[in-house]
Amino acid sequence: MDFSLTAAVCLLIITGHTVRSTHPECSIVLHLLQKENECKVKMQSVAAASLSHSSNKTAGCVMEWDGVSCWPAASEGEIVSVHCPPPLLRPETPPVLISRTCTVGGWGTPSPPYYKACYYEASEQDEDVGTEKNYFDTVQLIYSVGYGLSLAALLAAVLLFCCFRKLLCTRSYIHLNLFVTFMLRSLAVFIKDAVLFADKSVDHCTVSTLRCKAAVTFFHFCVLSNFSWLLVEGLYLQTLLIFAFTPTRKLFWIYAVIGWGSPTVTMVIWALLKRQLDSDGCWDDLQSHLWWIIKIPILLSIFMNFLIFLNISRIIVQKTKATPNQSETQLFRTLVRSTLLLIPLFGLHYVVFALIPEHVGLGPRLYLELVLGSFQGFIVAVLYCFLNGEVQKEIQRLMKSCCSPETNMNAINLPTQEVP
Repeated sequence: MDFSLTAAVCLLIITGHTVRSTHPECSIVLHLLQKENECKVKMQSVAAASLSHSSNKTAGCVMEWDGVSCWPAASEGEIVSVHCPPPLLRPETPPVLISRTCTVGGWGTPSPPYYKACYYEASEQDEDVGTEKNYFDTVQLIYSVGYGLSLAALLAAVLLFCCFRKLLCTRSYIHLNLFVTFMLRSLAVFIKDAVLFADKSVDHCTVSTLRCKAAVTFFHFCVLSNFSWLLVEGLYLQTLLIFAFTPTRKLFWIYAVIGWGSPTVTMVIWALLKRQLDSDGCWDDLQSHLWWIIKIPILLSIFMNFLIFLNISRIIVQKTKATPNQSETQLFRTLVRSTLLLIPLFGLHYVVFALIPEHVGLGPRLYLELVLGSFQGFIVAVLYCFLNGEVQKEIQRLMKSCCSPETNMNAINLPTQEVP
């Protein structure tokens, strides 16, 4: 009962936690675009109303959008005041009024100017922009190294499993599929960064091209399939622990449907609905209601893996305690080692990050999530391939056969035979 309650609380916290893939400045750009569209609609309605009336035009200033605010029509000499847009203000700053005077020559300049009323002071703003740019550049460099290292390690792991045919079984096939999803996820990150953020002059907040939509869709598919195969790893391990005699080869096809089929169906449904209902931008808006189509399967996989982890930990504790002639120190080491090995395989660090409150600074959380997320593939490849005892034995056997002179001479003297 306690485990279920804890898991339910974790799910609720995870549901409210979302790592935003768009730049924070996009909220300002999108807010101004929305206000601009609203202002244009008002100007069209005012223009249509003025045409319907036969009254003569009076001197004054017409309704105007100056790029930040929408100014209503005013008569000559009238002073109009509007509030500074909330996204441009500091969080602790009260609403600020900006005034313009309607003159004979048209609208006057805003008083006080926007950069004084709405923005940070010039020196402070430049410092913040430079710090923010350096911060994001550092984060991008770290996760690029992490995904690159993971991609190289996973490629080597896949080649090792494919070269040593004796190692291929249901367990290794599941590992291979998980490795492939990590590789695809790394490639998707590089493709997404290249399409959306490589050209600094492109306004990625409002760009809407087929290339960027395809890159974002591919990225979401890779992330979703990665979480699906993390769930498959948990389901398979629990099956082995609970059922001693299980036809795992038959179950592998069910696992394949869960790992590849469900993400494919989910992404097709999401892409079709996105194209019909919300086709603006690059489809990377995580505030859209359609995002729940992708988010719910990810949350379910994290939730189920969390429950599986608790159940497997309980089974490990019971079996370890039942082992005779084992001291408490050896027991503790065995439990810690078994538990730590499960964390990267199940992706449990996502649950840990979800428990961090939203008011905690985005910087440290972003560092941790991107760094551990990018290096997760490398850690999984090391733990479940390079440190695998069976893989190490096959590598040692191959090295002995290659380095032994007697083996090489026998291989040279043996007559060649046709491969059946």
